[in-house]
Amino acid sequence: MESIGSHSDAKALELQQTIQRILCLEAQIEAVEAKINPIIDSLQSPIMTVPGISYRMAAIIIAETENFTNFTHAEQVLAFAGLEPSVYQSGQLTSTHAKMVKRGSKYLRYALFNAAKYVCRWDPHFGAYLAKKRSEGKPYNVAVSHAAKKLVRVLFHLVKTNQSFISQA
Repeated sequence: MESIGSHSDAKALELQQTIQRILCLEAQIEAVEAKINPIIDSLQSPIMTVPGISYRMAAIIIAETENFTNFTHAEQVLAFAGLEPSVYQSGQLTSTHAKMVKRGSKYLRYALFNAAKYVCRWDPHFGAYLAKKRSEGKPYNVAVSHAAKKLVRVLFHLVKTNQSFISQA
C-alpha cells in the first residue's frame, strides 16, 4: 500500500532544512527576548501596567517613541505612528471617507494596532469601546484603529504622569 503523497529526497531535505531554520530563528528570538525583558522591567514603565501589553509590544512602543520624551501632545504620537486620518479636499468638496495616512513609523503603528487588539480583549472598558465602534457599523480593523488611538492617549497620559493603569470598567 502506498501513500497518497510522493517521496522525494530533495523535498525531504528541503523540509528538514526549513525546520532547522525555524528552530534556529526561534532560539534567536528567545535569546533577544531574554535580553529585552529585564531592560523593560528596569524601566518600570507604566505601559506595562496596561492589561494586554506584553514585553514585546512595550519594547517596540518605548523604543519607537523614546518613551514619549519628544512629544508634548498625544496627537503628535498619533501623527508619528501614522494613525491620524488623511484629509482630502478639492475646492468645495471635503471627503467624508478618510483613510489612514500610513506615514511615520510602521513599527509603532504595528505595535499600537496589535496592542489595541489585546487590550480590547483584556480590559472591559476598551472591549466596550471596540463593541461600540462595531455597533456603529465600522469594520473590525477600523474599530481597532479607533481603539489604538484611544490607547495612545491613555499610554501618553500614563507615561507623562507616571501613573499605573486603572481600568475604568
